Amino acid sequence: MKSGISIIGAGRIGRALGRRLRENGWKIHAVVTRSQTTARRALRSIGGGNASVGLGRETLSASVLLIAVPDSAIEDIVNQLAAFGPAELRGKIALHTSGARSSEVMSALRSDGVSIGSIHPLQSFSGIGIPSLDGRIFAVEGDPAAVRVARGIARALGGHIVQLEASEKPLYHAAAVMCAGQLLALEESAIQLFVSLGMKRQEAMKALLPLTRQVLENLERLGPRASWTGPLARGDYRVIGLHENALRSAPPEYLDAYRAMNRLAARVLARDPDAALNELASI
Repeated sequence: MKSGISIIGAGRIGRALGRRLRENGWKIHAVVTRSQTTARRALRSIGGGNASVGLGRETLSASVLLIAVPDSAIEDIVNQLAAFGPAELRGKIALHTSGARSSEVMSALRSDGVSIGSIHPLQSFSGIGIPSLDGRIFAVEGDPAAVRVARGIARALGGHIVQLEASEKPLYHAAAVMCAGQLLALEESAIQLFVSLGMKRQEAMKALLPLTRQVLENLERLGPRASWTGPLARGDYRVIGLHENALRSAPPEYLDAYRAMNRLAARVLARDPDAALNELASI
């Protein structure tokens, strides 16, 4: 069921969800940021709503409050909302967009008659353009009424719904960070190593990115073990030793990461993880 929504915090994810919801028939009420400048910029991106500096009664004119602020700011927003009291808040749905934190961070609002929940689209938001959310995973959890609204939002945006328990949010988000932000750190570290060998940055990217894409395509098509490549996959521990010696010339984090990633690969990919881990420990 489509309804009215106020967006508290109009950063990358708030603007993206606001834009896509407006395009799907949701009425955007207040768009709350810290200044009129940022609020108006968000309105241009979303294509609707009323600019608001700080929380006010305009925010509460909507039945759904989407809290899209940084994780560390959620408690402050909860405290500001709680100050309005049950007469203003009863019957509202409050959803935050944190990937790691559960709806329990907003539990103080329950006594004011608010149904609380969280909705997290598994999507990277660069701030440049508004990505399509069609086909993306939306992790939802919370009170039954809030979950119904969150599921409705996900369906409206063409998403696939994964319902979690509150206690499962940190592990879900850790997995997401591993395949996104940490993958980027690995890719960038490899690029910098190539640059240290005298290659231009663009040359290094052209050399390495197709390699990564091919492995990911193989993973999707063939599965993990058939796609696994490199000396550990072949059991060539002498080459791994050569790699470790070479990486001693780089900052220490490179060797630490190389060793940690080999141990993780042994655990999740090797047919005999314990034997592979023992071999790695002997290098």
